[in-house]
Formats: sequence, C-alpha cells, structure tokens
Amino acid sequence: MPGIAVTYLTEDKDRFLVLQHRLESTQLCRIVFSHAGFPTGATDPVLRQIQDVRSEVVLVDIDPRHAARAIGTIELIHASTNEIVIFAMGEMNDSSTIVAAMRAGAREYLERNATMESITDAFSRFSASRSKNRASSSGKARVCAVMNAKGGAGATTVAVNTAIALQELYGNVLLVDLAPLGHSSLHLNVRPTFGVVDALQNLHRLDTSLLDGLMTECRGGLQLLAGPQQPLTVAPTAAELARLFDLLVTHFRYIIVDCSNRLDQTARMVCDLCNTLLIVAQTDVVSLWSANRLNTFLNEGTSHGRIRLLLNRYKKIPGFTDEDVEKATSCKLLWKVPNNYQVVAPAIDKGSPIALQDNQEIGRSFRSLAAALAEADTNTEGSLDLSAQGQTKKKASGRLIISPARAGQ
Repeated sequence: MPGIAVTYLTEDKDRFLVLQHRLESTQLCRIVFSHAGFPTGATDPVLRQIQDVRSEVVLVDIDPRHAARAIGTIELIHASTNEIVIFAMGEMNDSSTIVAAMRAGAREYLERNATMESITDAFSRFSASRSKNRASSSGKARVCAVMNAKGGAGATTVAVNTAIALQELYGNVLLVDLAPLGHSSLHLNVRPTFGVVDALQNLHRLDTSLLDGLMTECRGGLQLLAGPQQPLTVAPTAAELARLFDLLVTHFRYIIVDCSNRLDQTARMVCDLCNTLLIVAQTDVVSLWSANRLNTFLNEGTSHGRIRLLLNRYKKIPGFTDEDVEKATSCKLLWKVPNNYQVVAPAIDKGSPIALQDNQEIGRSFRSLAAALAEADTNTEGSLDLSAQGQTKKKASGRLIISPARAGQ
C-alpha cells in the first residue's frame, strides 16, 4: 500500500526531524515533501512543489509565537489548491488559534506534541472518509445556528422547522441539538439512541461509519444528531467542537444547530464556526433587551456580520417599526414569523412540525426562510449576505411530505 502522500511545513528547525519521525511511525504516510519555512504567496516555489509532488495532506506546524504566519499559510494553501487536505498542529489552550485555523481551511487540529497514536488516528479518519468525501461532497456545508434571546422564545421550533424546510427543498440536511437538554427529538417524534454526547466522547475514533451510526434519521431524510437526554454538566472544549464540525461540514449540504438557551463559551464558539446565527426574540421589552446583551456577548468573538434577529410569534405593534427593533437590539432584523399559537402548540405536542402544514401561513414562512438562507451568497469572511426580509417574501416551491411517526412534546 503506497500510503497517504504527506507534506509537512514548520518554521521551527528543531521540530523538523521530530515531525518526520512521528509521521513515518504511523505507517500510513509517505513523506513526499518537507520544508523549513512557509510559502509567502501563490507563486512561491514551495507551494508549486507541494502541488507537483501530488500531496494529499499538508501538515502545518503552528508555532504559538508566530501563529498568524501559520494561519496565513493554511489559508494560502486552501485557496490555491483543490483537493489537498490541511492538518494543523498547534497548542490546544488557544481557542482563537483553533478557530482561525479551521476557518482558514484546516480539516484536523492536532496537539503540537501529539503522540504517534493521535496522529495515526487522524490519518486513519482521513483514509476512511477520503473516497466518500470526494464522491459526494463538492464543498463544505452552510451552517446556521439558532439561539434564544431569552427562555421560551422558540429557538427549537425555529431550528426544527427550518431544518425540515431545507431538507424538503434542497436535501442533505443535518440538525444538531446542542441545547443543554435536547428537545429537538420530541418535536420530530423520534427516539434517538445516540447523539451529540456520544460524538464528543468518541472524537478520537470518529469516522464516517461511526458518525452515520450516531445519527437518527427522521422521515423525509432529515438527519438528527440528538441533544442530551440528561442535563450536560461539562461543556465541550473549543478543540472538540472544531473537530466535530470539521467532520460534519464535509458530509452535509446544510447544518442547522439548535443552541436554545446556551449562554456560554460553547455558544460563542458555535457562532464563530457558523455562517450565520439567528437570535430568536419576541417584541417585548425583556426579549429585546436580552437580544441586545446576547448580541454584544457573541460579537466579542469573531462573529461580526454573522448575527441576525428573528422575531417569533410576531404581532405588529402600532408605532413600533423594524428600525426601532434594530435600534433596541443593535442587530439586523432578518425575519418575522407570524404568531399562531393555536396551530403551533398542538403541532409541537403531536410532534408534527408546522412546516409540514402547507395550508398555514406560518408554515410558508419557514419555507421562505429556508429558501432565503439557501439562496444567500457567502462573503469573503464566510458569513452569509442576508438582507432584512418580511413574511411577504415569495413562497418557496415544493410541498412538504414529511410525516413524523410518534407523538412528542
């Protein structure tokens, strides 16, 4: 077996032979090129050499003293090549570097002093998923996270119905339940055996086959990575979330993340990883005040331009305009879901999401929201260019045919 063609780059000459030894010890790799230094531009001979030797994986060593140069190298390689996969190797205690490396194009992030076993696991995952990824994936999924401005605003309802509408209209959609206590499965009338907790606990051996086994398939083809059935007491680390999402985005076209009431570093990390985040609020003082504070908290990360406001259970208030809403929340308004508690509440109780009901205005609103998210362009920062929309946006074509099997919350 010829092994995986690997190039490794480092600015630390003392680590040059160390990296060579660790890579060769995996018995999965064949080193086709190595260099002490980073390419400086698209015409750099080093970059051309990486391509000429047909590298499949480039390992970039990140010196914590000069992390920006390594991140720039990852971005350069990612932008200049088509099928080369990038592994980053750096410190695990710097979440900003981990996020920056992943956003620049790294597929794996390994501890800088990773053992041979950890490196072997990473290349084993690459080997197992390589064929499937090349055959089925033309790019990375668009990720939309949904979060409550305050408890009970309706984030899970929005996440579930948006995911269902996307699945019906475009297909290949995953719903990830990252709420402290998962409710998405109840909205969808499914009883998952595994979910997010299992994925995080098995990251060291998570590959395509295992990932498929952790999913719950809902009618219509929507995949669910279910939330915890007991309250989570330990939050995932930045490295764990980055690794999980890096794997997920290569397998799906769209990913909806239900964050519900998370107000922690996990929420901020998810916001950094997604293309857009919807803060679900209502037109009351407490909800709008909370949306403003949440927007400020999330924007302390690298989330500028990714956050939009969604007004749920919307009722027009005389004299209170959309501009007033945006001023009160310091957040751009994207969507307004009309109020219809008499229809939504029974749909949740029966586990029959409202997006299934083609004859309801609120169901059409969710399908139009899904279409808006899908049709938006991705800008250079990775976020979606979304304009403020109303419930009068043109209807998305297609009729939903998903029908959950069991009753739930």
